[in-house]
Amino acid sequence: MLRHIILLRWSPDTTPDQKKAAEAGFHALPAAITEIRALTCGADLGLGGTYDYAAALDFDDVAGWRAYQAHPAHRAFVDGVLKPVLAERAAVQIDV
Repeated sequence: MLRHIILLRWSPDTTPDQKKAAEAGFHALPAAITEIRALTCGADLGLGGTYDYAAALDFDDVAGWRAYQAHPAHRAFVDGVLKPVLAERAAVQIDV
């Protein structure tokens, strides 16, 4: 199984409503993209983290992750919701 971990830092002018839209967008992805096996996401708890938000998505394999990357629902979410409010993004994929 492949886990895709995303770390996000909001731009300083990101509003609470934009943050809520990002969270709702993450939660909507599994219904739209069948390759997603599990999704966990949430705001940093403020215990010393360097990013504001994280998401972890599980896929059966690399092919599933690639399908997710190219999926129109994912592209629309990234381009329409995330990119306008992001200061920084980091991602890693690991075998679990």
